[in-house]
Formats: sequence, C-alpha cells, structure tokens
Amino acid sequence: MTKPPSLQDVARAAKLSPATVSRYLNGSLNLPQETSDRIDAAIAALNYRPNPHARSLSRGRSDTIGLVVPDVANPFFAKLAAAVEHHAGQAGLGLMLCTSVNRQSRELEYIERLRRNHVDGLLFTTNHQDENQALAHAINASRNIVIMNEDIEGTDVPKIFSDNVQGAHLAAEKFLEAGHRRVVFVGGHSNIMSSRERAQGFKQTIEAAGATLTGELFGHYTTAYGKQAMAEVLERFPDATAIFVGSDEITFGMMEEAKNRGLRLGEDISIITFDDVGPLALFDPPVTAIRQSVDEIGRIGFELLCKRMEGDMSAPRIRLPVTLMERGSVKRLR
Repeated sequence: MTKPPSLQDVARAAKLSPATVSRYLNGSLNLPQETSDRIDAAIAALNYRPNPHARSLSRGRSDTIGLVVPDVANPFFAKLAAAVEHHAGQAGLGLMLCTSVNRQSRELEYIERLRRNHVDGLLFTTNHQDENQALAHAINASRNIVIMNEDIEGTDVPKIFSDNVQGAHLAAEKFLEAGHRRVVFVGGHSNIMSSRERAQGFKQTIEAAGATLTGELFGHYTTAYGKQAMAEVLERFPDATAIFVGSDEITFGMMEEAKNRGLRLGEDISIITFDDVGPLALFDPPVTAIRQSVDEIGRIGFELLCKRMEGDMSAPRIRLPVTLMERGSVKRLR
C-alpha cells in the first residue's frame, strides 16, 4: 500500500522547510506569491491532504468542545445534546459528549480535560449541589466554561437557565383557574436551584390566592423517585386534588404508580409537569406541561461558549421564558 504524502514531502517538493509549509497551511504566515504558488503546486501534484488533528494541535486548539450531562438517557439531556451537536457541527466543531452519572469526581475529571486542552471549551450541566465548592473552584480556575440548566453557586462564568419561577406561576394559575385549592409540589432535591425555584414560585402563587399548599416533596429527578413520590402523596395527602411535578422523569414514575393503583390522572387527580421533552401529548389523557425550550438553551449556551473562546470574559446570566402547554391532565372542578 502506498504511503500517503506527508507535510515533509510537500516541503521537499516546494524546496522549503516543513515549518514554513505548516505555518502557511494554518494561516499564520504570509508568503510572497511565488512561494505560496510553489506550495500549492506541490500539494496538488502530491494530492496532499492536511491532517486536521495535527493542524489543530499546531494552533493550540482541538476544534472540539465538550458537553457534560448527568444522564444521556434522560430525554431532557438527550435533546440538549442533540441541539448542541447541531450548532457545533454547523460551526465546524466536534462535540465530545461526557456523561457524569451526576458524580462530582467525573465532573472534575472533565473540567481537567479542558485544562489539558483535550477540548477548547465546555458546556456544563449538573443535577446536584456543589457541597464542598470543588466544582466552583475548578470552574473558576478554567477559562472556557458555560453553565446550563442548573446553577453552581460561586461561579463567575456565563450561565443560561429557564425561568423556573415563571413556570411555577403558570402551573399554579392553571390549577387555580380550574378550581383546585388543595395542591402538592413534587420536585428534585431541595438544595438545587431548579427545584428550589419551582417550589418557591408555586407556593407563592398558590398562597397569594388563598389556596392551600397541602404538601411539598423533594427527592431526585428520576422515574424511580416519581413512583415513590406518588405513593407518598396518596398516603400523606389524600385530600389533594392536583400535583405540580418538577420534571418529566418524575412524572413518568408517578404515572406508572397511579396506574398500578387503578387511578387515572386528569380524573382522579390532576397533574402538570415541568420540561415537556417527553411524548406527553401521546398519553391518555395528554399531560399538561410547562415547556422549557431545550433547543434554545443549547443554541444560546453554544453561542456564549464561542464568545468565551474568542476572549469575551463577560459572564451574563440569561433566563429563558417558558410556556404552558395545555392538554388534558387538569380536571376542572368548577
């Protein structure tokens, strides 16, 4: 098999040094027309194809960004990854998808990869509290990181979130308008921003209307926790008529537990979820949801990261509006 031509072969044919040819190819050296013509002619004669990895290394870049997510099997993070990959591809960048399993040790490992220039920048998501501030220290010590979806307190980098309080307000208003006065909130862990804000916004709107927040449950953004939470709601708060759920994943588990107990959501108990990334319109009844724009989170997060990589060290904190998607899981009581 014939060995493909190398940079050294081009340099010999053009009677120049490999360093000169390399700098010409990566755009860091302006040459006289006659010299550049010799290089171009040698490239054409040898049918030379530059090694993109080597060219990236010569510029101190990988032309790759990373995306850290807790769980790629979660529909929210799968959709976020697809959005980021689309925009990275359009910009000519590769994407390294890193699944942390929501473990801080793995998150710190991926931040270290950025420091070692395995990637040029990192879009970062997590679903747990930074209890010892190790993540905050690592992120602040790194240059090109953007935080999405869940805050990490004490970090001074660009951030993009959905408006959790607005979504909770919309859910509460929908229940109140339908006549529900005894309601429950079920969310993720109480020490993370998204769950805390959704709970607070819901409680404020419900109580301002003179209705009763019958109970609050906090756990994890998982289907397994949803099953547990539904059983607890039915046993501890039997008078509740409606539930605002902090994520689709929790909702799926709650729906399964309700079905196992012979209950029908939208009839026996009303429900509104937050996310709207799962096939909620296909259920019977279709599930009313607060939709956050995952595609927009991915697009804006990517744009913020590109600005960071270009030297813009500002740290904006962006909130995206959410939308109430009315379907059939809220029963009208009056």
